[in-house]
Amino acid sequence: MSEIATESPPTAPESPPSPVRRRGPMWWVRGALWLALLVLLLVLPLYLEAQWLRAGQYMMVGAVGAIGLTLLTGQAGQLSLAHAFFLLAGGTSYTVLSGSTEGGTLVGFGLDPLLSLVGAVVITALLGLAFAPVAGRLRGIYLGVASLALVFLGLYFGQAAETLTGGTSTGRSPTPFSLFGFEFSNEGDLEILNVPFRQAERLWYLFLALTAIAFLLARGAVRSRVGRSWRAVRDNEPAAAVMGVSVPRAKAGAFAVSSAYAGLAGVMTVLWFDILKPDESEFGTYGINVSIAFLAMVIIGGLGSVPGALVGALVVNGLPQVLALYSTDLGWFTGTGEGTFTPVLISSFVYGAAIILVVLFEPGGLAAIGRRIAGRLSFTQRGKE
Repeated sequence: MSEIATESPPTAPESPPSPVRRRGPMWWVRGALWLALLVLLLVLPLYLEAQWLRAGQYMMVGAVGAIGLTLLTGQAGQLSLAHAFFLLAGGTSYTVLSGSTEGGTLVGFGLDPLLSLVGAVVITALLGLAFAPVAGRLRGIYLGVASLALVFLGLYFGQAAETLTGGTSTGRSPTPFSLFGFEFSNEGDLEILNVPFRQAERLWYLFLALTAIAFLLARGAVRSRVGRSWRAVRDNEPAAAVMGVSVPRAKAGAFAVSSAYAGLAGVMTVLWFDILKPDESEFGTYGINVSIAFLAMVIIGGLGSVPGALVGALVVNGLPQVLALYSTDLGWFTGTGEGTFTPVLISSFVYGAAIILVVLFEPGGLAAIGRRIAGRLSFTQRGKE
């Protein structure tokens, strides 16, 4: 009886090992640049005078507010012109929560400044949630016009609620910020490397810490599931709903987060001015011009780009401060009267022209230019390898 040869079943070929995700060849360059920037910002108070530090602080105020707006407009695709209203709401909330009742004319709760700051952020986030039903029903220019109504509401609120804001004539001084007993004011003697640290130096580090926290949280949100849901709603609402994204919840969350950022910027604003003073007209610290300035920041920096928001704030909020300082030292733009060129007017021309150039030639803003340069450098590096 012949043996029947049996063959073992063929084995499946071994699957190639899964590729290991590697960072791009330029990741270490970006990391080194961010580290160098951080070190530079940490040592600047040792060399710069107080007026230059205050100019940098104002840029940080704009950066925090612009990050919030770029999350709403760039990531979630919702146009808002209400940022000035939430700035006023945040500044007023901090001043009332941390302030004291004076002679029965002003309302205050006397809370710890850190708790008051957190409370102001929460209050503005809740105000953003309250506006969410309107945002859920409108989009585009209609949503922008509806949100602009909040700026006029804030104008009326600031003038009418004198027990909270102090009124347009005198305003109200905020409680100086303190952390675990350390005052961010001129109180107490502090020297580092023979440099006296007064209010300007202390507020620099406070604002730098708040800006860094706001930046890192925003980057984390953009890369998370929340950020993906925002972009899905921005690109196509019906498709996002089919994929299981709750469109109303995503819109409400984006508005709440953006409002919280604006509220934090409002707290930084009253600490920077050292006074809460409502506007007498729709053009002021919390007026239409401020909302437009924040929109200019995110357009110039690049819609949806968190680092781009920092650059946009540097241009829009930083340029007037730098021109004002240089004009004082060099005697530029010192005339008065109608038709006189002032640093604020020159700055408006500059960032207005920047918006036109961005819209015409680079809709992605300065962030797109940066990504293009980084891509070319990365391609060159891979070619050498």
